[in-house]
Amino acid sequence: MINQRQVSPGLQPWLETFNRQMADLVAGGFKATPTNAREGLANLTRALVTEIPDIAWCQDDMIAAHPFDVPVRIYHPEPTEALPVLVYLHGGGHMAGSVTVYDPICRKLARAARHIVVSADYRLAPECPYPAGVTDACNVIKHLWPVLKARGLKFNAQLSLAGDSGGGALCASAAHRIQFDSGITIRRQVLIYPSLDYTLQWPSIEQNAAGYLLERRRIEWYFDHYFPAGTNRRAVSPLYMETSDRMPATLVITAEFCPLRDEGQAYVETLGQAGIEAEHLHLDDMIHAFLNLEDLVPDTCQAVYARMGRFLNQP
Repeated sequence: MINQRQVSPGLQPWLETFNRQMADLVAGGFKATPTNAREGLANLTRALVTEIPDIAWCQDDMIAAHPFDVPVRIYHPEPTEALPVLVYLHGGGHMAGSVTVYDPICRKLARAARHIVVSADYRLAPECPYPAGVTDACNVIKHLWPVLKARGLKFNAQLSLAGDSGGGALCASAAHRIQFDSGITIRRQVLIYPSLDYTLQWPSIEQNAAGYLLERRRIEWYFDHYFPAGTNRRAVSPLYMETSDRMPATLVITAEFCPLRDEGQAYVETLGQAGIEAEHLHLDDMIHAFLNLEDLVPDTCQAVYARMGRFLNQP
């Protein structure tokens, strides 16, 4: 049962209804597939993120890279100004999500942070398992500037990353890989309820295993489709990757009723111990994916966008 004294009143009735509906679907023979995972996230976001702000300049483009080009959507909120750049990697368990699903979220972030946002349509599992998504994320970071120049956009060549859930995992994974490339500097990263430990060892995995939208069995299903058999999941978890002084300053946002809560906190502590600037914003009445549920908790989402903007614009 949902703890009604702690979960946000804006979320609790919706969660109760969602859980009943899912139980009915399972009883009727529902089976998870990549198709209905994608449809589910798209329908959820479309229904509950209904305020879609205008952006002064928004166009689709392609990042030329090997082995595959990567589609992106670029948002410039103030085309007459040379703004810094933020690569956004969407959530969806490495299986769902797209630039289309996350279009309203990227618009809000571009305005709140006053950054040019480049939203990447990286390859998804199971058709394209690990490390395809990480490769695409790194290629967007490495080959972004020629695309912005070809478009004639005004930009400040300062690069940051942001992503939620599985996209947060990709941000951190890319940052750990790129830290050893002296030609690229990632200034800051924002990780929103990120997946950082693919071994699922932390207490919050069990404490929030069921009833709060993202469930342990669903996470396991995502990972089993994402990783090829035999993958050392600890070795590819950002939480356990090598950390140098070239890692970006990081803001991690966690939610109390999210199974991934504890690994986010652990990552903040790990970066801090390595001397990296690391901030932690914890929301004690939220669940995973609350940005995709904005109409239920608008004040919280507005405050989170504002906090991300302040963090990204710190000197």
